[in-house]
Amino acid sequence: MDTLHSPWRPPLIWRAAQLLARVVVGLLARLEVTGDIPAALRGGPLILAANHISPFDPIVLAAACRHRRVAPRIMATGGLFRTPVIGAAMRSAGHIRVDRGTSGVHRALDDAAAAAIAGAPILVYPEGRIGLDPGLWPERGKTGAARLALSCGAPVVPVAQWGSHEVLPYRTPKGLLGGVARALLRRPRVRVHFGVPVDLSDLTHGVAGAARLGTDRIIDALTDTLVPLRPDEPDRPRHVDPGRPTDTSRSHRRRPAAG
Repeated sequence: MDTLHSPWRPPLIWRAAQLLARVVVGLLARLEVTGDIPAALRGGPLILAANHISPFDPIVLAAACRHRRVAPRIMATGGLFRTPVIGAAMRSAGHIRVDRGTSGVHRALDDAAAAAIAGAPILVYPEGRIGLDPGLWPERGKTGAARLALSCGAPVVPVAQWGSHEVLPYRTPKGLLGGVARALLRRPRVRVHFGVPVDLSDLTHGVAGAARLGTDRIIDALTDTLVPLRPDEPDRPRHVDPGRPTDTSRSHRRRPAAG
């Protein structure tokens, strides 16, 4: 049996869920996982920052992380924890509840920082929601991921994904059965890439706007990591979900990729 590289021992329910995720993703899509987490970063504070394009993302990321033998604790919206069955499973798996718009957000960041320092990788969605950019490029991020990284000194690894939007529609559970049926027939390609760690070492709490600067740097890195995953879809995705609204108010102007 593979040994997950972390001093944090993920609960059995979470390890089983990751294995189940690999089965589910294998049925509905063709998963390709590239890149990796540098060996030097395993076992210490670590943040995985992923873009968010579909309700299917958590299942894809659970499977991809299992491929890379890491079982992160996920920072997830409080709404999931209030769901009777899913909420109990999330708590048992050790995931971290985030009640946005309340004082509980600060408590969640403190809990995540303590978990990271103790050796548990933390998975966050720095955009804070399923993105509504018309091109499905990463949106301007919330500052939580950067504040977390700066508070505990954890490196941030961007995890870009593409293709999960072709499996489940934005308005899931509405349209769930149709989406699953189409995916079973088509098995779209879903790509996940673990990118180059983001350097935030020059940002300290004494730097004005450090959290915002760090957030923009994380979103830039996510965008650069996503570019090679969608070479034939540089502007807009080929797959259009008619139920997905668009919102350009949080569009992120990305810098050109390095090199």
